Amino acid sequence: MGNERFRSVEDRLPFLTRLERPIAGILKDRPQDFRVDEIPAYEPSGAGEHLYVRFEKTSVDTRDAVRRIAEALGCDPRDAGFAGLKDRHAITTQWASFHRGDASKLEGVELEGVRVLEAKLHVNKLRTGHLRGNRFRVRLRDAPRDAEPDARAVIAELERQGVPNYFGDQRFGRDRANLPRARAWLVEGGKPPRDSFERKLFVSVLQSELFNAMCAARVQEGTLGAIVEGDLCRKEETGGLFVASDLAVESERAARFEISATGPMFGAKMRWPEGEAKRREEEALAAAGLDHEMLARFAKYGEGTRRPYRIRLGAPTVEVDDEGLVLAFDLPSGGYATVVIRELTREG
Repeated sequence: MGNERFRSVEDRLPFLTRLERPIAGILKDRPQDFRVDEIPAYEPSGAGEHLYVRFEKTSVDTRDAVRRIAEALGCDPRDAGFAGLKDRHAITTQWASFHRGDASKLEGVELEGVRVLEAKLHVNKLRTGHLRGNRFRVRLRDAPRDAEPDARAVIAELERQGVPNYFGDQRFGRDRANLPRARAWLVEGGKPPRDSFERKLFVSVLQSELFNAMCAARVQEGTLGAIVEGDLCRKEETGGLFVASDLAVESERAARFEISATGPMFGAKMRWPEGEAKRREEEALAAAGLDHEMLARFAKYGEGTRRPYRIRLGAPTVEVDDEGLVLAFDLPSGGYATVVIRELTREG
């Protein structure tokens, strides 16, 4: 029964902003309506044994694009590195690294759905998370012209308060089909998937669902950008974590967006908050039908970590043209553009 209650909270993620009339429009009608440009954590130095390749892909997923480049280089795609996965139904740019790749092999090469933009050497392999964030340019096709004031108001509020750091629906698979499969194994004690990748995926899916529910509770009670007693907070500049001990001081820092409270990606090695914040997380874990012993059994596939409840919306712009509403903004690594868009469309 507790699991059903918890699930129903997640299924209706609340909106942070107020909007009297949802903005109608078509999202991802064509690839050029959704553009993502990776913001790297660092630039390749020009020396080293890893070839960093920046490429643009259209209607291709990251793994397929990297495989095509690796084949052109004569490199093993299993040794390639990239900082994150980018949307398939979009035009996106990002970096990937290839061990001992020779840039001359890419001159004049034509790859389906992939265009090589530049290539430079670097000393280390590119790994997951080696990026600052992403720049999005999103068109809501056929959105009405008179929606511009409402869109600007919503975007301004998200810039002021931060964006709820929900995981987007794509995290859970098509039609969210991975959720019941994850629960069947991890919560209900069913047969585990044979494939190790699927086991990691299902642990991640369940962790993401539970985080969304905790984040939703903060939005509902108006504490997304606030600090609760015992919160494990993240410093925005450095990413360092600490327990909030002086609520008055830490609340002022949160108001200046110097720090943000974090929520649980439950796992055996996850760092826990203290006090009231810990009580809430323990209660959420039990409501999901899980306990510490179960987390330990799944630790091999997901040790657990912390995730900030809110993220900054960087450099937002709103434009209207004959084809609809165009939004541009930056989000840090791990942020979902669809979470911003749903505040306008009231869908998802």
